[in-house]
Amino acid sequence: MTSAPTAMTVTDTEVLRDALGLLKDREQVAERLLDSSAKHSFDPDTELDWDAPLEEGKWFWPPELVSLYDTPLWKKMSTEQQQDLSRHEAASLASLGIWFEIILMQLLVRHIYDKPVTSAHVRYALTEIADECRHSKMFARMIQKGGAPAYPVSRLNHNLARVLKTISTTPGSFACTLLGEEILDWMQRLTFPDERVQTIVRGVTRIHVVEEARHVRYAREELRRQMVTAPRWEQELTRISSGEAARVFSVAFVNPDVYSNVGLDKREAVAQVKASGHRREMMQSGARKLTDFLDEIGVLRGMGRRLWRSSGLLA
Repeated sequence: MTSAPTAMTVTDTEVLRDALGLLKDREQVAERLLDSSAKHSFDPDTELDWDAPLEEGKWFWPPELVSLYDTPLWKKMSTEQQQDLSRHEAASLASLGIWFEIILMQLLVRHIYDKPVTSAHVRYALTEIADECRHSKMFARMIQKGGAPAYPVSRLNHNLARVLKTISTTPGSFACTLLGEEILDWMQRLTFPDERVQTIVRGVTRIHVVEEARHVRYAREELRRQMVTAPRWEQELTRISSGEAARVFSVAFVNPDVYSNVGLDKREAVAQVKASGHRREMMQSGARKLTDFLDEIGVLRGMGRRLWRSSGLLA
């Protein structure tokens, strides 16, 4: 592990360095991302064929990424029931994505509130907010297309997020942004080239992967900057808040109602998912790129690290 970055107060034009090296100029990063956005942005309403019928015998999520995969309960299920579970889990993940993106949009608006309105950094944040609006509408349309219900997070997690987005500091906001973006991105990169999966789902994940790559770059660069310049108390709060967010995220990842909605015993299914070595490996693999990055820049320390371990996302 690397030593914690030293807190300091600097202007955007000063040279900043962390364990990963020199930080790039904030405006230059934003200009590149704006250029990429101009070349590689999509309107899901016209880009995807929403009127095409669903394909018989195809999955809505790769089977290896379905929560019960390779459990005793999974092995007793028919292929049709397994595929139906994938349909409900895809709807659950899309619902989680909408919830998360609504939070993210609020955090981005707060981030730019005091920034120069003509800066490239602010213009890119507004571009990302527009991306997230389209993504949320796209996910909602995918849920409806699949015919499964929407799956809201629990009332407790809904209200915890209300508190989090109200009190979150800037580095905490970007750490939580990466938590929601990078694990789903890893899964979606396995989904969009998978010909076993419904074409409409593959199209949705392809658009999301292309556009989320820019969002991840923006959040990573800004979190690095914040962890170098933030006072020590804010660095520590970021470690704890990101760890708590990881714990909530891992619990909310799949709504347990998906199991009863495909005719399974919810309590037994949840227990088998918790005991599944395959599921634990998948979640940790999805988070590894992120946790390695957070470790390098000093976020995974102390209580925050213990919370990340308790989430199951960090080995």
